[in-house]
Amino acid sequence: MSAAKVKMREKKLRNQPASVQYASSSAQNGGDSSVTGGAGDDGPSTGKPKNTHQRSGWVRGHQKDGGGYVKEMPKYITAGAFARARAAEVSAMLKAVTKTTGSCHVFAALPKHMRRRAMSHNTKRLPRRLRDVANRMREKSLLASSKKKEQPKSKSRKARRRHGNLLLEFNRRQRKNVWLETHIWHAKRFHMVKKWGYCLGDRPTYKCYRPSYRAMSSHCLLQDLSYYCCIELQGEEQKLLASLSQLTSKEAGPTFAAALSLSGRRQGSVVVYKAGQYPSQPLGPVTFLWRPRTQGSTHRQLWMWAHPTIKKDLLPELQAVCQCYEAVLPPAVPVVTPAEVVPTLETEPKPEKTSDGKQVTGIKRKRTSNDASGPPAKKILGDGTRSPTTPVTWRSSSAGIVINDLTMEIVRYRLIGPQSHSVLAETLEAATDCDEINKSQPSSLWWPEHCKDESKMNLHKQQADVYQILKGIYSTGELPSGAVLGLTVDDPRLTLPTKKVKALPCVKQAQEVDEEKRRELTLRGVPEHCCQSYLWEQSVRDNVTDNKISEQELNRMRSEVLVPGSRLSPTPLQGRVPILLVHQPGKQAGHEMSSWGAGWDLLLPKGWGMAFWVPLVYRGVRIGGLNMSLKHSQNKGAPHFPHDYPDCPAGTGFQEEQEAELLVKFKRRPPAKRTNYIKHGCLAPFRCPWQQLAEEWELIWREAKEEPKGNSQIQITTEAGTVMEEEMTLHGDTSVTTPQSHFTVLRNIKSLRLLSGWCRPTTSKGQRPCRVGQVPPLDHLAATSFLTAHGMSLVWVRLSLLSKGKPELHAMVCVPTAEDLQLLKKGPGSSGPQEPQHRDHIKSRIKRKKKGSKKAAASSAKIEGKESDLPSASEPDPKSATSEEPKSSSDLIFGLWPDPLPSVTSHCSRVSLGWVTQGDFSLSAGCGEALGFVSVVGLLNTLVNQPREHRGMFLLRNPTSLHYRFAKINIEI
Repeated sequence: MSAAKVKMREKKLRNQPASVQYASSSAQNGGDSSVTGGAGDDGPSTGKPKNTHQRSGWVRGHQKDGGGYVKEMPKYITAGAFARARAAEVSAMLKAVTKTTGSCHVFAALPKHMRRRAMSHNTKRLPRRLRDVANRMREKSLLASSKKKEQPKSKSRKARRRHGNLLLEFNRRQRKNVWLETHIWHAKRFHMVKKWGYCLGDRPTYKCYRPSYRAMSSHCLLQDLSYYCCIELQGEEQKLLASLSQLTSKEAGPTFAAALSLSGRRQGSVVVYKAGQYPSQPLGPVTFLWRPRTQGSTHRQLWMWAHPTIKKDLLPELQAVCQCYEAVLPPAVPVVTPAEVVPTLETEPKPEKTSDGKQVTGIKRKRTSNDASGPPAKKILGDGTRSPTTPVTWRSSSAGIVINDLTMEIVRYRLIGPQSHSVLAETLEAATDCDEINKSQPSSLWWPEHCKDESKMNLHKQQADVYQILKGIYSTGELPSGAVLGLTVDDPRLTLPTKKVKALPCVKQAQEVDEEKRRELTLRGVPEHCCQSYLWEQSVRDNVTDNKISEQELNRMRSEVLVPGSRLSPTPLQGRVPILLVHQPGKQAGHEMSSWGAGWDLLLPKGWGMAFWVPLVYRGVRIGGLNMSLKHSQNKGAPHFPHDYPDCPAGTGFQEEQEAELLVKFKRRPPAKRTNYIKHGCLAPFRCPWQQLAEEWELIWREAKEEPKGNSQIQITTEAGTVMEEEMTLHGDTSVTTPQSHFTVLRNIKSLRLLSGWCRPTTSKGQRPCRVGQVPPLDHLAATSFLTAHGMSLVWVRLSLLSKGKPELHAMVCVPTAEDLQLLKKGPGSSGPQEPQHRDHIKSRIKRKKKGSKKAAASSAKIEGKESDLPSASEPDPKSATSEEPKSSSDLIFGLWPDPLPSVTSHCSRVSLGWVTQGDFSLSAGCGEALGFVSVVGLLNTLVNQPREHRGMFLLRNPTSLHYRFAKINIEI
C-alpha cells in the first residue's frame, strides 16, 4: 500500500473505535470470552493446540488464519459482564457516528459529487432533509456578522488616517521609544532602527553611498543629531571649574577651563572620566559650550552634549562632583483627558431615516464638532517616554550649582561639507525689525519686547553683519574650529523655494564683502559679544515654541497674497527664532586632507525642527543617517563613539551587542556554508578580547625584563613563531589568571606625540615621510621607561594598505618576520605571506559527542525494552549520561573557538598586536584603510627590532582570509 493510501486510511479511521479491552475479571466470568471466543476456566478443552498469537478484544478486518476467532461457541455466559462489554462497544460506536470528521458545515454530509458552490447562497439547491439545518446556520452567521459591525475591532483605514486619530496613534507609539521631530520624514525614506531608546534612521532605502561621500567632499550632507543629550550647568564660574576639574586631566588635552572655550567663542571637546580616576574608568567624549560672560556678573551657564549611552553614567557623576542631590519637582501638569492619550473607538454612523421612516444607507454623514469626544490631541514635543513627575532639575544648596536635563529640548542639525555655509546663507535670513506700531503696543511675544531695547538691537545688527560676511567665504574649513555665532532669523518657511535648487556660493556677494573683515573673521573668528544668543534663555525658548505659526495658518496667509509665491509682507511677529551656529572642525589629526568634513551645527528651540528641515532639504543637501556618521568618522580617522571606546562602559556594552548580532547571523547559515574560523586561525571573529591581549603582552614584557640578558626583549619579537609559543607554554593560559588591572586607552598627548614620531609617520600608502618635531631616539632604555607608565595601555592607530585589499571588521594586526620584510624589496605592491591552515580539533569533538549521545540514547532504549516497567538502580546512569552529553556539545559551535580562548598573541604564525574596529576602502585616500587599537608593549617591541627603513610596517589579515597584506601604521594626533 502506498504512503498516500495509508494516510487516507488513517484519516478515515481516525475517529473509529479502537479495540475494546476488558478487565481479566470479566473474562473469567465469561464476558470477554464470549467475544474473543476463548473458553472459560471451567469450559471443556477442544483438544486442539492453543494459538499463542491470538489477540484479545475486537479485531477489525479479514484475518489470514480464519479471523483469529475460536469456531466453537461458549457453553455459558454471565449476563452482567456480557452486557457491560456490549455497552462499552455501543457507546464507542455512537461517539464515532455523532462526531464529524472535518468541517462542521452541513455540506459535508453530502457526497462530493453532489456538492455545488451555489448551495451556500441558495439553500433550495440542498436536499430537503438538510435545508432546515442550513437555514439555521445561515441565520446564526448573519447575526454574528451584525454584532461585529456594531462593535468593530479595528477602524477602517479612512478613519485611521484622519488627522486626529493619526496623531493619537503616533503619540501612543512614542511612549516607548522617543521620536525625533523629523521621524515621519525619515520613516518614509530610511531604514529605521531602535537604538538607545530612540527611533533613528540608519541608512536610506535608496543607494547613495558615493553621492553622500561626494556631498561631504564638495557640497553638503545634513544629519539630525537631536538625539544627543544636553545637560545644563549654572552657577559661579570658579565653583563650576573646581567641580568639573575632577572629571578631566590636562594631560589628555584642553579641559573645561581652556581660555578660548571659557570665553564662549569656541566649542570644546573632552573625554570625561569618573571623579579622580584618570587615566582609568573613562565615561566617554562630550562637547561643551560656555555662554559668553555678562558684564558685572560671575554667574555662568554651560551646556554639555553627550551621547545617550553616556547620560546614565555622566549625570550621577555630575551630581556627585557638584553636590546637586536636591531634586526640584516639575510644576503640576493639568490632567490629560483620555482623548489625548488613548484613541477612542469610533462607532459607525447609524443610517439616517427619511420622513417615511425608511433608512437611507450609503450616504456620507458630515462630521460635526459635537462628534469629538474630548479636546483635540496635541503633538508630543520632546521626550514622550519621560513621566511628567520625573525631576529634570537638581540643585545644590551649599555650592549654588543647578543642573538641568535639557534632553530633547533643543533641536540639533549637523551640516557637513565645504558648502555648508552657502546652504545656511540661502536658507536663513537675519530677523527684520518690528515697525513702530508693534513696538508701542504691549505683546506676549518675545521679539516685539526685544525690539524696544536699543542695545539688544545693536547687538543683533552686529551679528547680522558677521553673518553677511560669512556668505562671502569660499569654504567652511577656512573658519577657526569651534567658532560660535548667535543669531535671530526669520521663519525659513517664508522663503521656501517652489522646487529644489542646489545652493552654491554667490560670487557677487563674495566680491561685495570687505576683504579686511573677511580676513579678520577667518583668522580670529567671531567676536565674543556676537556669540551671545537668546536660545540660552528658557523663557524665550518656551515663548517661541508655544507661538509657532501652524502650517494651516501659514498656508492661509499665503493664499491671501496678491502675487502667488511671493514672500509674506510684513513678516509675522511669531516668525522670529533665536538660533546658534556652531562650527564643527573636520579632520584635524594627521598631515593629509586637513579640515575635510568640516561643517556647521544648527541649534534650534524644540518644535521648530520640520520648519527648518524642509527648507534645508530644498537647498539640495544630501541626508545621512547613523551609517554615514560612522563613515564620516572613518574618513577623518577619528574614533567613533561608542564603537571605538572599548574602555568605556558604553563601548563595552556595544561590543557585547555587536557580538550577539554577528553570532546570530553566523548561526543562521548552515555549517557547510559558514567560514571555519578555527581553520583560519581566528580566535575571536566577532569580538576583540582587549583585556587578554593587554595582559599577555604585559606578562611577556615583565618576563623579558626579569631576564639578565639585554637582548631577550629583541628575541621575543624577532623569533615570533617559536619564542612566543615557548613563553605561553611556560606561563600557561593567561586567560585563566585573574587580571591585575584593567586595560586603558592611551590619551596622553605628550606620550602620543612621542609614539607617533617613533612610528615614522608617512602619507597614505607610505609614499613619502612626513615632517615631525624633535623626537628622542628609540632604544631599549627609552622603550622601558615608556612602558613603565603605559604597560597595560592600547593606542589608537590608522593602517593604510600598501597594495590592493579591503580591511574588514576585527581584522588582525600582526608583526612581520624578517623573511616577510624581505618581500618588500620586490616592490611596494608585493604580495604578503600566507597563513598555514590550522587543524580543526573542535569538529572531531562535536562529531564524537554527537555519536556518543546517539549511542547512549539507543542503548537506553534497548535497556528500557528488555527490562520490566519497574525502575531499577542501574537505569538512571545512562539517562544522566545522555542528558549531560548534549548539554556540553551544544556549547560548541562549528567553526568557532569555545571559551576560554588560548593565547591570542601567539596562536598564529605571526604575533598579534591588536584588531581593527573600522575598516573599508577609503574613497578619500584611494586605498584600503583600517582603524583600530594595538598594544603599546607589542608596538614598542616591534619598532625597536625593526630596521629603520621598514619601521612601522605591519601585516593585516581579515578573519575570513589566510592572506597577510602589508600595511603602514600611523598614530595621528
